[in-house]
Amino acid sequence: MAPDQRTDTGRQGSHRAVRTCVVLAVIALSGFGVVQFARQHATGDASTAPPATALALQDSGNAVASAASLTFDRLANPGRTVVRDQTGAVLATLTDGARTVALTGPARTFAEPRFTTATITTTTWVRLAPEAWAPGAEKAAWFGQWFEAARKDTSPDVFDIAMQYADGAAPEKNADGLQVRGDAIFGPVEPAGVARLEQSDFLDYLGIPYRFPDVKKAPKPDHLGALDCSGFVRMVYGFRLDYPLLGTNNAGPGLPRRAWAIAENGPGVATIPNTRTRVTDYEALQPGDLVFFEVEGGVDELDHVGIFVGIDSAGHYRFMSSRERANGPTFGDLGGTSLLDDGGMYSKGWRAARRI
Repeated sequence: MAPDQRTDTGRQGSHRAVRTCVVLAVIALSGFGVVQFARQHATGDASTAPPATALALQDSGNAVASAASLTFDRLANPGRTVVRDQTGAVLATLTDGARTVALTGPARTFAEPRFTTATITTTTWVRLAPEAWAPGAEKAAWFGQWFEAARKDTSPDVFDIAMQYADGAAPEKNADGLQVRGDAIFGPVEPAGVARLEQSDFLDYLGIPYRFPDVKKAPKPDHLGALDCSGFVRMVYGFRLDYPLLGTNNAGPGLPRRAWAIAENGPGVATIPNTRTRVTDYEALQPGDLVFFEVEGGVDELDHVGIFVGIDSAGHYRFMSSRERANGPTFGDLGGTSLLDDGGMYSKGWRAARRI
Protein backbone atom coordinates (compact mmCIF):
# COMPACT_ATOMS: atom_id res chain seq x y z
CA MET A 1 0.00 0.00 0.00
CA ALA A 2 3.00 2.26 -0.47
CA PRO A 3 2.77 5.57 -2.31
CA ASP A 4 5.05 6.17 -5.27
CA GLN A 5 7.55 8.97 -5.52
CA ARG A 6 5.00 11.49 -6.85
CA THR A 7 1.24 11.66 -7.14
CA ASP A 8 -0.96 12.00 -10.18
CA THR A 9 -4.64 12.84 -10.02
CA GLY A 10 -5.21 12.59 -13.76
CA ARG A 11 -6.34 8.98 -13.95
CA GLN A 12 -9.79 8.81 -12.36
CA GLY A 13 -12.82 6.67 -13.17
CA SER A 14 -14.83 7.77 -16.19
CA HIS A 15 -12.52 10.76 -16.75
CA ARG A 16 -9.77 8.57 -18.11
CA ALA A 17 -9.08 8.70 -21.80
CA VAL A 18 -10.43 5.94 -23.99
CA ARG A 19 -7.63 3.68 -24.99
CA THR A 20 -7.27 0.17 -26.32
CA CYS A 21 -4.92 -2.51 -25.10
CA VAL A 22 -4.57 -5.49 -27.39
CA VAL A 23 -3.35 -8.73 -25.96
CA LEU A 24 -2.35 -11.35 -28.52
CA ALA A 25 -1.76 -14.99 -27.91
CA VAL A 26 -0.45 -17.46 -30.47
CA ILE A 27 1.16 -20.77 -29.55
CA ALA A 28 0.70 -24.51 -29.30
CA LEU A 29 2.19 -26.32 -26.32
CA SER A 30 2.02 -29.80 -24.88
CA GLY A 31 -1.43 -30.43 -23.49
CA PHE A 32 -3.10 -27.76 -25.65
CA GLY A 33 -4.35 -27.42 -29.20
CA VAL A 34 -3.35 -24.49 -31.37
CA VAL A 35 -5.00 -21.29 -30.21
CA GLN A 36 -4.89 -17.80 -31.64
CA PHE A 37 -6.90 -15.02 -30.09
CA ALA A 38 -6.85 -11.28 -29.50
CA ARG A 39 -8.35 -9.47 -26.55
CA GLN A 40 -9.28 -5.80 -26.59
CA HIS A 41 -9.95 -3.63 -23.55
CA ALA A 42 -11.55 -0.26 -24.32
CA THR A 43 -12.80 2.07 -21.61
CA GLY A 44 -16.53 2.58 -21.76
CA ASP A 45 -17.16 -0.08 -24.40
CA ALA A 46 -18.14 -3.36 -22.81
CA SER A 47 -18.59 -4.95 -26.22
CA THR A 48 -14.80 -5.17 -26.58
CA ALA A 49 -14.26 -6.85 -23.23
CA PRO A 50 -12.94 -10.43 -23.31
CA PRO A 51 -15.64 -13.10 -23.03
CA ALA A 52 -16.22 -14.92 -19.77
CA THR A 53 -14.47 -17.92 -21.25
CA ALA A 54 -11.73 -17.81 -23.85
CA LEU A 55 -11.95 -19.39 -27.27
CA ALA A 56 -12.46 -23.14 -27.26
CA LEU A 57 -9.30 -25.13 -27.87
CA GLN A 58 -8.97 -27.01 -31.11
CA ASP A 59 -7.82 -30.50 -30.15
CA SER A 60 -4.80 -31.48 -32.22
CA GLY A 61 -5.64 -35.16 -31.86
CA ASN A 62 -3.09 -36.34 -29.35
CA ALA A 63 -2.58 -33.14 -27.34
CA VAL A 64 -4.02 -34.45 -24.10
CA ALA A 65 -1.89 -37.18 -22.61
CA SER A 66 -3.43 -39.82 -20.41
CA ALA A 67 -2.67 -39.74 -16.72
CA ALA A 68 -0.66 -42.93 -17.09
CA SER A 69 1.84 -41.15 -19.37
CA LEU A 70 2.58 -38.39 -16.86
CA THR A 71 5.56 -38.33 -14.51
CA PHE A 72 5.69 -36.54 -11.16
CA ASP A 73 9.13 -35.35 -10.10
CA ARG A 74 9.82 -34.12 -6.58
CA LEU A 75 12.01 -31.05 -6.05
CA ALA A 76 13.03 -29.22 -2.89
CA ASN A 77 13.41 -25.65 -1.59
CA PRO A 78 10.47 -25.30 -1.63
CA GLY A 79 9.07 -28.81 -1.73
CA ARG A 80 7.11 -29.18 -4.96
CA THR A 81 5.93 -31.61 -7.59
CA VAL A 82 6.72 -31.01 -11.26
CA VAL A 83 4.37 -32.73 -13.71
CA ARG A 84 5.85 -33.77 -17.06
CA ASP A 85 4.44 -35.42 -20.17
CA GLN A 86 5.93 -38.39 -22.01
CA THR A 87 8.47 -36.11 -23.77
CA GLY A 88 9.69 -34.63 -20.51
CA ALA A 89 8.05 -31.24 -21.10
CA VAL A 90 6.88 -29.48 -17.93
CA LEU A 91 3.09 -29.27 -17.71
CA ALA A 92 2.68 -27.88 -14.21
CA THR A 93 4.37 -27.10 -10.91
CA LEU A 94 2.49 -27.65 -7.63
CA THR A 95 4.07 -26.43 -4.40
CA ASP A 96 3.62 -28.09 -1.01
CA GLY A 97 1.29 -26.04 1.18
CA ALA A 98 0.10 -23.77 -1.66
CA ARG A 99 -2.95 -23.77 -3.89
CA THR A 100 -1.49 -21.70 -6.73
CA VAL A 101 -0.45 -23.89 -9.65
CA ALA A 102 1.77 -22.80 -12.55
CA LEU A 103 0.47 -24.53 -15.67
CA THR A 104 2.13 -24.44 -19.11
CA GLY A 105 -0.24 -23.22 -21.80
CA PRO A 106 -0.64 -20.96 -24.84
CA ALA A 107 1.60 -17.90 -24.82
CA ARG A 108 0.08 -14.50 -24.12
CA THR A 109 1.59 -11.05 -24.36
CA PHE A 110 0.42 -8.33 -21.97
CA ALA A 111 1.11 -4.66 -22.70
CA GLU A 112 0.56 -1.42 -20.79
CA PRO A 113 1.93 1.16 -23.24
CA ARG A 114 0.89 4.22 -21.22
CA PHE A 115 3.28 3.34 -18.41
CA THR A 116 6.03 1.16 -19.95
CA THR A 117 7.45 0.04 -23.28
CA ALA A 118 8.13 -3.40 -21.80
CA THR A 119 5.70 -6.25 -22.41
CA ILE A 120 5.16 -9.56 -20.67
CA THR A 121 5.01 -12.70 -22.81
CA THR A 122 4.29 -15.78 -20.75
CA THR A 123 3.34 -19.42 -21.25
CA THR A 124 2.45 -19.73 -17.56
CA TRP A 125 -1.20 -19.81 -16.53
CA VAL A 126 -1.69 -19.42 -12.78
CA ARG A 127 -4.74 -21.19 -11.33
CA LEU A 128 -5.92 -22.41 -7.95
CA ALA A 129 -6.09 -26.09 -7.05
CA PRO A 130 -9.11 -27.04 -4.91
CA GLU A 131 -6.82 -27.62 -1.93
CA ALA A 132 -3.25 -27.01 -0.85
CA TRP A 133 -0.75 -29.40 -2.45
CA ALA A 134 0.96 -32.17 -0.51
CA PRO A 135 3.51 -34.80 -1.56
CA GLY A 136 1.75 -37.67 -3.32
CA ALA A 137 -1.46 -35.68 -3.91
CA GLU A 138 -1.41 -36.79 -7.54
CA LYS A 139 -2.98 -39.99 -6.18
CA ALA A 140 -5.80 -38.12 -4.44
CA ALA A 141 -9.34 -38.52 -5.75
CA TRP A 142 -9.66 -34.85 -6.77
CA PHE A 143 -6.46 -34.51 -8.75
CA GLY A 144 -6.95 -36.41 -12.02
CA GLN A 145 -10.17 -34.80 -13.16
CA TRP A 146 -9.16 -31.35 -11.96
CA PHE A 147 -5.77 -31.51 -13.68
CA GLU A 148 -7.16 -32.59 -17.05
CA ALA A 149 -9.71 -29.76 -16.93
CA ALA A 150 -7.10 -27.21 -15.81
CA ARG A 151 -4.75 -28.13 -18.66
CA LYS A 152 -7.45 -27.40 -21.24
CA ASP A 153 -8.77 -24.28 -19.55
CA THR A 154 -8.16 -20.91 -21.23
CA SER A 155 -10.70 -18.93 -19.21
CA PRO A 156 -9.20 -15.89 -17.37
CA ASP A 157 -6.46 -16.86 -14.93
CA VAL A 158 -4.64 -14.72 -12.34
CA PHE A 159 -2.89 -12.59 -14.98
CA ASP A 160 -5.97 -12.06 -17.17
CA ILE A 161 -8.03 -11.09 -14.13
CA ALA A 162 -5.34 -8.74 -12.84
CA MET A 163 -5.32 -6.88 -16.16
CA GLN A 164 -9.08 -6.38 -15.89
CA TYR A 165 -8.35 -3.62 -13.31
CA ALA A 166 -5.47 -1.91 -15.13
CA ASP A 167 -5.54 1.42 -16.93
CA GLY A 168 -8.21 1.44 -19.63
CA ALA A 169 -9.79 -1.89 -18.67
CA ALA A 170 -13.44 -2.00 -19.69
CA PRO A 171 -16.10 -1.99 -16.96
CA GLU A 172 -18.28 -5.07 -16.66
CA LYS A 173 -21.24 -5.83 -14.41
CA ASN A 174 -22.47 -9.19 -13.16
CA ALA A 175 -26.02 -10.50 -13.38
CA ASP A 176 -26.97 -8.47 -10.29
CA GLY A 177 -25.80 -5.20 -11.85
CA LEU A 178 -22.67 -5.00 -9.69
CA GLN A 179 -19.54 -3.75 -11.44
CA VAL A 180 -17.00 -6.47 -10.74
CA ARG A 181 -14.22 -5.39 -13.10
CA GLY A 182 -12.92 -2.30 -14.83
CA ASP A 183 -10.18 0.33 -14.49
CA ALA A 184 -9.53 0.77 -10.75
CA ILE A 185 -8.07 3.83 -9.05
CA PHE A 186 -5.67 3.57 -6.09
CA GLY A 187 -7.87 5.63 -3.81
CA PRO A 188 -9.58 9.03 -3.49
CA VAL A 189 -7.53 12.20 -3.24
CA GLU A 190 -6.82 13.10 0.38
CA PRO A 191 -8.40 16.28 1.81
CA ALA A 192 -5.15 18.21 1.39
CA GLY A 193 -5.27 17.42 -2.33
CA VAL A 194 -1.69 16.15 -2.50
CA ALA A 195 -1.70 12.35 -2.25
CA ARG A 196 -4.26 9.58 -2.50
CA LEU A 197 -5.75 7.74 0.43
CA GLU A 198 -4.96 4.09 1.08
CA GLN A 199 -7.30 1.57 2.77
CA SER A 200 -9.22 0.62 -0.38
CA ASP A 201 -10.13 -3.06 -0.11
CA PHE A 202 -11.97 -5.03 -2.78
CA LEU A 203 -15.29 -4.45 -1.01
CA ASP A 204 -14.71 -0.70 -1.36
CA TYR A 205 -14.21 -1.13 -5.10
CA LEU A 206 -17.44 -3.12 -5.28
CA GLY A 207 -19.37 -0.93 -2.88
CA ILE A 208 -20.84 -3.85 -0.95
CA PRO A 209 -20.70 -5.02 2.69
CA TYR A 210 -18.79 -8.24 3.27
CA ARG A 211 -18.97 -10.88 5.95
CA PHE A 212 -15.53 -12.32 6.69
CA PRO A 213 -15.03 -15.31 9.00
CA ASP A 214 -13.45 -13.04 11.62
CA VAL A 215 -15.34 -9.75 11.19
CA LYS A 216 -18.11 -7.96 9.30
CA LYS A 217 -17.14 -4.97 7.17
CA ALA A 218 -18.94 -2.29 5.20
CA PRO A 219 -17.52 -0.41 2.19
CA LYS A 220 -16.29 3.17 2.37
CA PRO A 221 -18.44 5.10 -0.17
CA ASP A 222 -15.71 7.57 -1.12
CA HIS A 223 -13.43 4.61 -2.05
CA LEU A 224 -15.85 3.16 -4.62
CA GLY A 225 -13.91 1.78 -7.59
CA ALA A 226 -10.61 1.90 -5.69
CA LEU A 227 -8.06 -0.80 -4.85
CA ASP A 228 -4.93 -0.28 -2.79
CA CYS A 229 -2.07 -2.80 -3.16
CA SER A 230 -3.41 -5.51 -0.85
CA GLY A 231 -6.98 -4.75 -1.93
CA PHE A 232 -5.91 -5.52 -5.50
CA VAL A 233 -4.36 -8.86 -4.48
CA ARG A 234 -7.49 -9.72 -2.50
CA MET A 235 -9.72 -8.77 -5.42
CA VAL A 236 -7.83 -11.00 -7.88
CA TYR A 237 -7.22 -14.03 -5.68
CA GLY A 238 -10.07 -13.67 -3.22
CA PHE A 239 -13.23 -12.16 -4.67
CA ARG A 240 -12.61 -13.29 -8.25
CA LEU A 241 -10.97 -16.68 -7.68
CA ASP A 242 -12.56 -17.60 -4.34
CA TYR A 243 -9.39 -17.82 -2.27
CA PRO A 244 -10.50 -17.49 1.40
CA LEU A 245 -10.26 -13.99 2.86
CA LEU A 246 -10.04 -12.54 6.35
CA GLY A 247 -11.17 -9.12 7.50
CA THR A 248 -8.34 -8.57 10.01
CA ASN A 249 -4.56 -8.94 10.03
CA ASN A 250 -4.54 -12.04 12.21
CA ALA A 251 -3.48 -15.49 11.09
CA GLY A 252 -6.36 -17.68 9.99
CA PRO A 253 -7.94 -19.59 7.10
CA GLY A 254 -7.44 -16.93 4.44
CA LEU A 255 -5.60 -13.84 3.22
CA PRO A 256 -5.34 -11.10 5.88
CA ARG A 257 -6.04 -7.48 5.00
CA ARG A 258 -2.67 -5.67 4.91
CA ALA A 259 0.55 -6.38 3.03
CA TRP A 260 2.67 -7.12 6.11
CA ALA A 261 0.00 -9.45 7.49
CA ILE A 262 -0.27 -11.42 4.24
CA ALA A 263 3.52 -11.86 4.29
CA GLU A 264 3.74 -12.83 7.97
CA ASN A 265 0.40 -14.49 8.71
CA GLY A 266 -0.90 -15.52 5.32
CA PRO A 267 -1.54 -19.07 4.12
CA GLY A 268 0.72 -20.92 1.71
CA VAL A 269 4.48 -21.05 1.92
CA ALA A 270 7.04 -18.27 2.39
CA THR A 271 9.31 -18.98 -0.58
CA ILE A 272 11.49 -16.02 0.46
CA PRO A 273 11.21 -15.25 4.20
CA ASN A 274 11.57 -11.67 5.37
CA THR A 275 15.03 -11.12 6.86
CA ARG A 276 14.63 -7.32 6.71
CA THR A 277 17.28 -7.04 4.01
CA ARG A 278 17.14 -6.56 0.26
CA VAL A 279 16.26 -9.74 -1.64
CA THR A 280 17.99 -10.84 -4.85
CA ASP A 281 16.87 -14.48 -4.96
CA TYR A 282 15.15 -14.19 -8.33
CA GLU A 283 15.31 -17.90 -9.13
CA ALA A 284 13.10 -18.68 -6.13
CA LEU A 285 10.17 -16.91 -7.81
CA GLN A 286 7.34 -18.46 -9.78
CA PRO A 287 4.77 -16.41 -11.74
CA GLY A 288 1.81 -15.68 -9.49
CA ASP A 289 3.89 -15.40 -6.30
CA LEU A 290 3.18 -12.46 -4.03
CA VAL A 291 6.18 -10.15 -3.54
CA PHE A 292 6.50 -7.78 -0.58
CA PHE A 293 8.34 -4.49 -0.12
CA GLU A 294 9.38 -1.96 2.49
CA VAL A 295 9.42 1.33 0.59
CA GLU A 296 7.71 3.93 2.76
CA GLY A 297 10.64 4.49 5.12
CA GLY A 298 10.39 4.88 8.86
CA VAL A 299 9.18 1.74 10.59
CA ASP A 300 10.71 -1.40 9.11
CA GLU A 301 7.38 -2.92 8.13
CA LEU A 302 6.36 -4.50 4.85
CA ASP A 303 4.08 -1.87 3.33
CA HIS A 304 3.55 -2.91 -0.30
CA VAL A 305 2.56 -6.12 -2.09
CA GLY A 306 2.37 -7.12 -5.74
CA ILE A 307 2.00 -10.14 -8.00
CA PHE A 308 5.12 -11.41 -9.77
CA VAL A 309 4.25 -11.69 -13.47
CA GLY A 310 7.53 -13.02 -14.87
CA ILE A 311 10.43 -11.82 -17.01
CA ASP A 312 9.61 -8.94 -19.33
CA SER A 313 10.68 -8.21 -22.90
CA ALA A 314 13.85 -6.51 -21.63
CA GLY A 315 14.85 -9.49 -19.50
CA HIS A 316 13.83 -7.96 -16.15
CA TYR A 317 11.84 -9.53 -13.31
CA ARG A 318 8.56 -7.58 -13.26
CA PHE A 319 5.62 -7.41 -10.88
CA MET A 320 2.15 -5.86 -10.94
CA SER A 321 0.62 -3.89 -8.07
CA SER A 322 -1.77 -1.05 -7.33
CA ARG A 323 0.25 2.15 -6.99
CA GLU A 324 -0.45 5.78 -6.23
CA ARG A 325 1.34 7.53 -9.09
CA ALA A 326 -0.20 5.31 -11.77
CA ASN A 327 -3.41 5.57 -9.73
CA GLY A 328 -4.28 1.91 -9.82
CA PRO A 329 -2.99 -1.54 -10.77
CA THR A 330 0.01 -1.44 -13.09
CA PHE A 331 3.13 -3.32 -14.12
CA GLY A 332 4.45 -0.07 -15.55
CA ASP A 333 7.20 2.32 -14.51
CA LEU A 334 5.45 5.61 -13.71
CA GLY A 335 6.78 6.81 -10.34
CA GLY A 336 9.33 3.98 -10.10
CA THR A 337 10.01 0.85 -12.14
CA SER A 338 7.94 -2.25 -11.37
CA LEU A 339 11.13 -4.31 -11.34
CA LEU A 340 12.87 -6.51 -8.80
CA ASP A 341 16.34 -6.46 -10.34
CA ASP A 342 17.24 -2.95 -11.53
CA GLY A 343 18.32 -1.15 -8.36
CA GLY A 344 15.25 1.10 -8.37
CA MET A 345 13.05 1.96 -5.40
CA TYR A 346 11.07 -1.27 -5.43
CA SER A 347 14.08 -3.41 -6.27
CA LYS A 348 15.94 -2.01 -3.26
CA GLY A 349 12.84 -2.38 -1.09
CA TRP A 350 12.04 -6.00 -2.01
CA ARG A 351 12.03 -8.10 1.16
CA ALA A 352 9.99 -11.32 0.80
CA ALA A 353 7.80 -13.59 -1.36
CA ARG A 354 4.92 -15.96 -0.63
CA ARG A 355 3.19 -18.63 -2.73
CA ILE A 356 -0.40 -18.91 -1.54
